[in-house]
Amino acid sequence: MEAIIGWDVGGVHLKAARCENGRIVSVIQLASPLRTGLGRLAQAFEEAAARLGKADRHVVTMTGELADTFASRAEGVERLTGLVGEKLAGENVSLYAGRAGLVPPAAARAHLADIASANWHASAALVAKRYTSALFIDMGSTTTDIIPVRNGRIAARGYTDAERLAAGELVYTGLVRAFVMAVADRAPFAGTWTKLVNENFATMADVHRILGTLAEETDQMPTADGREKTVAASRARLARMVGRDAADGDDGAWRSLAQWLAEAQMRAVIDGAMLVTSAGGLAPQAPVVAAGIAKPVVSEIAHRLGQPCVTFETLLEVLPEARAAASRCAPAAALALLLALDSTSQTPRTDA
Repeated sequence: MEAIIGWDVGGVHLKAARCENGRIVSVIQLASPLRTGLGRLAQAFEEAAARLGKADRHVVTMTGELADTFASRAEGVERLTGLVGEKLAGENVSLYAGRAGLVPPAAARAHLADIASANWHASAALVAKRYTSALFIDMGSTTTDIIPVRNGRIAARGYTDAERLAAGELVYTGLVRAFVMAVADRAPFAGTWTKLVNENFATMADVHRILGTLAEETDQMPTADGREKTVAASRARLARMVGRDAADGDDGAWRSLAQWLAEAQMRAVIDGAMLVTSAGGLAPQAPVVAAGIAKPVVSEIAHRLGQPCVTFETLLEVLPEARAAASRCAPAAALALLLALDSTSQTPRTDA
């Protein structure tokens, strides 16, 4: 039995998926915010490795190099690679370098631009093995990836974060960590347009908690004010965004405000998707492949785009109890399966 673990080292979470004989059998996501330094990430690696067990091979991707813990993205790639080498010492470890395929940790310096923030490429590469034409949308806690697949190849116009932001393929909004003030600059409240306060009083986790669209296990970060994760506390935080206290409106008023903000966030993702699809080349009924922690949101986006929607886990061989987590941790699961298929030993097909 061959066991492979795919690792996705993010700025606030460590995600890992164990694959045995071509099937995902377990998935782990652990909070490990890099703004506090590398200590918590090191602990998360140890905890995940203990829970997932030994493996024949490991493959690692990352986005955590963007964290402001590091002076530059290049420094971030090197230091995270060093930590991976320390925590997986003696194991068979490869780094996913996207368009450059797999590279050994010792070669990281020569592939910094390929390794940095390449996790989206892994997920899209797996989608391209399943569909000739598709639009992959992964909405997570912080960002949303929107990747076209055309003629069975990744058809992204961008590769780096900067290129992908310009192409609409990376939208910096997520279900949990996005600041409310970054979603809109004004909102309707009490019959008038109200400017939002430019302060991090609330996050989109509060918005979706009020709406009942947030699975609490997906929100692993502290709240903006350090208080509890309840609907009442979320209303209080959201009220500050319009210069008020929770007592200044009833439950319906705060729900209406949350609905408007959720809609504004969805519009930002739809704008990105329409920019991506405006480049052409997707089949008329190409499916939207939904991944991440916001699959219901992505399903609604697909509906508005007039496209069918399928969920990422339906593309995988995965145990039933790991299905939801595999979709939430799509890059880690994709990496493990790609390696199991011996496909990442070659440069993935891409039109980028």
